[in-house]
Amino acid sequence: MSYPEARYHGEGGEVSAEMRPAADDPELKIGKLVEARYLATGASTAGQFGLYRWDMMGPPSGAAPHFHRTISESFFVLSGKVRLYDGEEWRDGSGGDFMYVPQGGIHGFRNESGAPASLLLLFVPGAPREGYFETLAEVAAGRKLSPEEWTELYLRHDNIVV
Repeated sequence: MSYPEARYHGEGGEVSAEMRPAADDPELKIGKLVEARYLATGASTAGQFGLYRWDMMGPPSGAAPHFHRTISESFFVLSGKVRLYDGEEWRDGSGGDFMYVPQGGIHGFRNESGAPASLLLLFVPGAPREGYFETLAEVAAGRKLSPEEWTELYLRHDNIVV
């Protein structure tokens, strides 16, 4: 395996780093269950990756088993207990645990502990996941989706529920 082709062709480097302080407010709240922080979106990384912090407040929440055709997804548990589905079984993850899921890999995650938990979600390449998350927040706030609308949402955001 080798390094990819150069994407920067300058000689002296450039000032282009971006910092997001931990104290910044979350970009999204999904009811009273989840706060999502858009650490690096596909748009901000030129499509290279998307990185999100997912803070679950305690009541059970999370994603049912599903897979993606176009993106890989990785999970890094920051704190608390998170159940991670590896396609065969639900496993208990805690601070420092990591799971990588390539395209097509069945996976899911849940906070079933009743206590707060936090994890990082990494999508490669950087698909526009924000629209999916924001629709989930609208549903949590009372928006009703028909079965056809759920199907369209899942297809548009490469979420194939199993």
